[in-house]
Order: sequence, then structure tokens, then C-alpha cells
Amino acid sequence: MDLTTTYLGLKLRTPLVPSASPLSEEVSTIRKMEDAGASAIVMHSLFEEQIVAESVELQHHLSENTDSFAEALSFFPEAAEYRVGPEEYLEHIRKAKAALGIPVIASLNGTTGGGWTNYAKKIEQAGADALELNIYYIPTDPDLTSQAVEHNYLEILKGVKSAVRIPVAVKLSPYFSNLANVAKQLDQAGADGLVLFNRFYQPDLDLEALEVRSDLQLSTYRSMRLPLRWISILSGRVRANLAATGGIHRAEDAIKMIMVGASVTMLCSVILSKGIEQIGILEKGIARWMEDHEYESVTQMRGSMSQINCPDPSAFERAQYIRELKSFKVTR
Repeated sequence: MDLTTTYLGLKLRTPLVPSASPLSEEVSTIRKMEDAGASAIVMHSLFEEQIVAESVELQHHLSENTDSFAEALSFFPEAAEYRVGPEEYLEHIRKAKAALGIPVIASLNGTTGGGWTNYAKKIEQAGADALELNIYYIPTDPDLTSQAVEHNYLEILKGVKSAVRIPVAVKLSPYFSNLANVAKQLDQAGADGLVLFNRFYQPDLDLEALEVRSDLQLSTYRSMRLPLRWISILSGRVRANLAATGGIHRAEDAIKMIMVGASVTMLCSVILSKGIEQIGILEKGIARWMEDHEYESVTQMRGSMSQINCPDPSAFERAQYIRELKSFKVTR
């Protein structure tokens, strides 16, 4: 079976790419993922906050004006919580490139436009083959319009694209009033890829301590349905490559994503919870399914079940919702 695919102009051996996670913080672990079958690696993120301020300055700003609201400090990361600084991140990319035979995709995580986006050039100079732009932005200002939010995404992308020549993908959230239009705008602004979707980690409350706490939940295979739907809708409608992330735990999950139009399927929770060897297990499962169903290549599969190619395009929209509600039966 021919499992090769192309993503961000990079020819990859398979569509299986580990996404940004703590697993990429050690070169030795990245090499294990390559040995297990990873066709490329997305590095853990370098954050805007790390770039715009030195540790002492950042700590000063985080602590300022919090004497009467001490609990507010728990909403922000301490400077020491960042595993590496900007220069260490660049050196990590250099070491990864020297140690690996697969493409290295760096990750920049930010929320605003500005000079920090120029750091993308240093990432390119460090040897990264491509860059994933993770815009982790939660608008909370009730006076901020949706147009302003979307404009912010476009400005960040344009700032990065003006600084580098390597391909740039944008990792999106699903929380837009018209995601299809946002995808189109980013596509027209030069995004080489769109990664669907960013998972916003939701806070929880500790009722005994009366404070906000984090509660990281890994995805399950059921999480894949949201990116599955939107990749299907966008496939063939944007020039940018589409990457699926979230809920890919089984070979069948990866196959579904490819069939609706994904160029790559990104893995995180499954290898965090079950081990790096899952990469190879998924690859064998994909090849076995393709052989059983007489598919010769991933290219042949890709997009065959996208909305524009589906016999019933309405299945991805409101019609299917109505059918599901009418067909559901309560059991006791």
C-alpha cells in the first residue's frame, strides 16, 4: 500500500504525525517516535509570553497590582513553569534536525499581532521545515466584535508569513460564527495549512479550596467528530492542506479523516496514554484496511467522502441533525 502523503509541501511517508506535546521536549523521545513510524514531528510550542519578556520582567508584570486579588495569580503561568526559553527552543530545533530524518515542524503559540511574530524567522534559521501557528485566543471583551477577532488572526498570520519562507499552518479553534469564511480568509492570506482543531483546556472549580484549578482531560475517539465534519466541509473549498487533530485513537479514525479530506492525521492523546508504539500500530491498521478494501494509495482515498464528493452532502449539515432527533428512541 502507498501511504505517502504531502503536507505543507513536504512529502511524508505516512499521514501519521505526532502533534505538539511534552513528548517532543527530549530529542531521545522524538527519535523513538520516528522509529515507531512518525512521518514528521510537530514540536512543543514556544509561547508569545516567552518572547516578549525576559523572565524577571514577566514575573514583575504578572505580580503587579495583585495585592488585593492574590487569587488572580493562579490564572497565569509562573515564569519558571516554562520548560525552555526562546534561545533554548531554537537550539532544541537544531538538535532535532541533526538527529532526525523526518521533517521538523516548529510551533509558535500566541494571541496578538506584534513584533514577537518576527521570531518565526529565527525558527526558520534554526532549521525548521515548517511552522505551525497556534493562535490560542479566548476573547472575553463583550465589546470586541467577531470581525475584530478574525482580523487579529489574519494579522498574526500575515506577520509570520512576511518573516519566513517556510510553509506556515494555522491551528484553529472551532469557535467562530462562520468557520468556513475564516478558513477562506486565512487561505487567501497565504496559510499553507489549516489544523483542526485546537482544544481549549477548560477550567474547573475546587469547591473545598474555593479556587480555580486545571483539569486536563485527554481526548477520546469520540472527539474526532467535530474536526471530521469541518474537514469534510472545507475539503476542496480551500487551497490549504487540512490537518486533523483531536480524537484520533484508532486506525479507523485516521482513515475517516483522510477520506473526508485530511492530508495528515495528528496524534497526541493516544500516544500519551498508550505509548509511542501506537504510531506503528495505527500504520499497520491503515495498511490492512486499505488492502482489505482494495485501495492502492492514501491519495486515492483522500477526499472521497468529503462534502463535495458525498452522495448526500446534507448529511454534514442540518438535515442529519433532524434525522437523528426523529430516529432516536428512548430506552428504559
